[in-house]
Amino acid sequence: MSRANRIVIVGGGIAGLMLATRLGRTLGRAGAARVTLVDSHPTHLWKPMLHTVAAGTCDVAHSQVAYLSHACSNGFTYQAGRMSGLDRERREIVLEEMEGHDGKRLLGERRVPYDALVLALGSQADDASLPGVRDVCHFIDSQPQAAEFNAALHCEALRSAVNDDALRIVIAGGGTTGVALAAELSRTFAMAAGYGDPQICERLKLTLIERGPRVLGAFPPDVSASTQDQLEQLGFRVLTDTRVVCADRDGFYRDDGQLIPGDLLVWAAGVKAPDCLRGIGGLTTNAANQVVVRATLQTAQDERIFALGDCASFMPSGVGQDECALPPTAQVATQQAAHLGRHLGAWLEGRAIPPFAYRDPGALMSLSGYNAFGALGRFGFFKGGIVRGRFAQWSHAMLYRRHQHALHGFARATVLLGAEKLGGLRGPRIRLA
Repeated sequence: MSRANRIVIVGGGIAGLMLATRLGRTLGRAGAARVTLVDSHPTHLWKPMLHTVAAGTCDVAHSQVAYLSHACSNGFTYQAGRMSGLDRERREIVLEEMEGHDGKRLLGERRVPYDALVLALGSQADDASLPGVRDVCHFIDSQPQAAEFNAALHCEALRSAVNDDALRIVIAGGGTTGVALAAELSRTFAMAAGYGDPQICERLKLTLIERGPRVLGAFPPDVSASTQDQLEQLGFRVLTDTRVVCADRDGFYRDDGQLIPGDLLVWAAGVKAPDCLRGIGGLTTNAANQVVVRATLQTAQDERIFALGDCASFMPSGVGQDECALPPTAQVATQQAAHLGRHLGAWLEGRAIPPFAYRDPGALMSLSGYNAFGALGRFGFFKGGIVRGRFAQWSHAMLYRRHQHALHGFARATVLLGAEKLGGLRGPRIRLA
C-alpha cells in the first residue's frame, strides 16, 4: 500500500474516534497511510453520557478525550474544523471558516484531500422545523450543548431558591435521551437537597412529553410501563400521546392549544443526521439526512466514500433480520467502526470489503442510580429476554468501560477508572457551580 494513501475521518464520536484510533495504530504508525480525524470540538465524550453532563453529575475531566493528545499517542492526526462541502472530483472536503471566542475569524475556509473518506458525523435531535423550538429550547446533542444546559440549570435553581418559586423543567421526547435526562435530573436535585436547600424537590415541577403512546417506544411494552412508573415515582408528570406544535418562552404548546408551562425547555424528540449532509456531493441521503450506504458501508455513488454510525442509513439483509434500517445506537456505531477498521487497509491495497453484518446484542436503558432495564437481542442464551435492576445497571456501565478499553487499552483504562473513583471521593457528587 502506498504511503500516499490519505484516510480522512469526519466526526470524532464513538464510531469516528474508534476507527481513527484503530487505523492509526495499524496503518498510521507503520507509515502505510496518513490518517486524519476532523472534528469541530477539541474533545470527545461518550455520547450516552451527555445527559450526566447536562444534569451536573459527571466530572468530564476524567471522561473526555482530547483529540490532539490522543492522536499523537495513536498514530493519527487531528484537524479542527466543521465540514461544509465535498468535492468528489478533486477528492477534497471543505471545512468552513472558524471564529475565535472574540468572534474574529480564526481560520479561513480550508480543503482537506483524501483517498478514502469516512463520514461519521453522528446525529442530533430533529426539531421538525416546529416554530420556536430552535429559539427557546435546549438540546443535548453535544458536550457544549449539555454544558450550556447545565449552566442554565444552575441559574434557574438559584432563582428558584432565592425567590422561593417553582422550577419547571419540561422535556419533549420520551426516547432514551429524554428518559435518561429525566432520571438524572431527579437524582441531581435529590442530592442538591443535601447542600443547603432541603425544599428544592418540593419546588421542582418536572414534565416529560412523548408524542407516541408510550415512552421508550423502541423497547418492549413492559419496559416502557416500568420506566414510566419509575419516573412518576420520582415526581415526573409523564404525558403520552401528546403532540407539541410550537414553543416560546412560556413553554410548549400542544395541538389542542393548551400550554405546558416551563422555565427550562429541552428538545430530545426525533433523530436526524447533521443538515450539512443533506445531498452533499451528490450522495444519496434520506429524509433524516443520513447517507445511504451499501452492505460494505460504501456509498453507491462513490466507492471511496464510506459512512457509518448515526449518520449512515444501512439496510441489513439476511436470515432472521428485519428489513429496516439499523437504529442510530452506540452498538451499531461500534460494530461498524470495528468492521471498517479491520478491512479498510486491505481495501486500499485492492481487496474487497466483506459485507457488514450486525449482531444485535439488545438495548440497555439506565435510569441513573434508580434502576435499569435491558432488552436482550437475537444472540446468546436468553434471546429476546428482559433484564432489570443491578445486573442491567452493571451491563450498562460496562458498555462505557469497553469503549474506554478500545480507545486506551486495558492498562490506561484501568488507571482512568481509578482516577475517576478517587475524584469522586474528594469532591461533591454534583456540580454546584
